[in-house]
Amino acid sequence: MKTIYDENLKRYDSIADLCPRFDRKGKTMPYTSANGYMFSLLNKAGELGFRFSKEDQEAFVKKYNTTFFKSYGATMKGYVLIPEKMFDNKKNLAKLLNKSYDYVMSLEPK
Repeated sequence: MKTIYDENLKRYDSIADLCPRFDRKGKTMPYTSANGYMFSLLNKAGELGFRFSKEDQEAFVKKYNTTFFKSYGATMKGYVLIPEKMFDNKKNLAKLLNKSYDYVMSLEPK
């Protein structure tokens, strides 16, 4: 039986596949990272979070009527929750995932 997590992992992989500058990592906790920072994450509930600058977070939350991303009960600093309704627009999510990548690449390397 397919779970929401399994379905969203497949969607997450298909979005990451559209972004050749980085790879999706992690077996039990799927994520992307660059420059020493994670910038996207699929939590155990199958929810997807992207990391953005403070200004982009606020604009995203307002535009898409969403909230900040939580994983293991903790709010992840800098991450927004990607609403389920956005999952079918892979090109838009790939664009947003690339924006997230560009953001962490602009930070001081860890």
